[in-house]
Amino acid sequence: MKEINTILILLLAISSSTTYSQEKLEVEGAIIIKNTEDVTPAPGTLRFNPATCDLEGWNGIFWASLTSFQLGSVTDIDGNVYKTVAIGTQEWMAQNLRTTKYRNGDVIPNVTDNNDWGNLDSGAYCWYNNDNGYEQPYGKLYNWYAVNDTSGLCPTGWHVPTDPELTTLIDYLDPGSVDPNAVGAQSTVAGGPMKETGTAHWNSPNTGATNSSGFTSLPGGFRYVDGRYFNLGNEGYLWSSTESSSSIAWCRFLSISNASVSRSKSDKRYGFSVRCVRD
Repeated sequence: MKEINTILILLLAISSSTTYSQEKLEVEGAIIIKNTEDVTPAPGTLRFNPATCDLEGWNGIFWASLTSFQLGSVTDIDGNVYKTVAIGTQEWMAQNLRTTKYRNGDVIPNVTDNNDWGNLDSGAYCWYNNDNGYEQPYGKLYNWYAVNDTSGLCPTGWHVPTDPELTTLIDYLDPGSVDPNAVGAQSTVAGGPMKETGTAHWNSPNTGATNSSGFTSLPGGFRYVDGRYFNLGNEGYLWSSTESSSSIAWCRFLSISNASVSRSKSDKRYGFSVRCVRD
């Protein structure tokens, strides 16, 4: 305790001085940073989160990981390698899914015909505008029947997130403000930390994008039930594995025009992007 008090006194002296400066602070012994439940700390505040064994910093919006921002990678059955990122207690793919097979090896049909797409009640994928040039970086678009297939769409040890798991992600990025049953804007700020920055893939203005979570959401657009494609560069849609009815399932979407993450229900025949979360 004596060592900690000495360190705190030294830090206070440095922060309150207007004339003293030094290039580095050297401490012999241990510095202990404890947890805090302060909901409005000053930006730059540090804490140790024992739930995640992680050192975190408050960036003015949410507690951002300082030690496990990038965990590594995961490989699907096709050999595609995806970056992964820890956000709170969850680990996510930081790229959209691109597999052509379920994890048991069964092939997922690539359905290009518009009429065929609209009549499906089984799993399928496509590229935006049926153009495989969009594979990088947007990945493939999958209907919900592929999401729900018992053969497994995600790599072993991973799964398509449930509706509550997506809410957990959003609530972590916008603490205490998320209504888990909200339809529409579930959070007005969590989309900023989720969206890739700049306009290389998002169209301008890509409002609020910081990607401070490392999720790197992309605007892959979607495929409508009649087979037409919409909104590449403007909106990104992600399936959940939770259905609302026999023909409808829950999803999330992000937009160039704001920092919101919206919760919506969509026809299972839509083609949306997919992100996987670790089991």
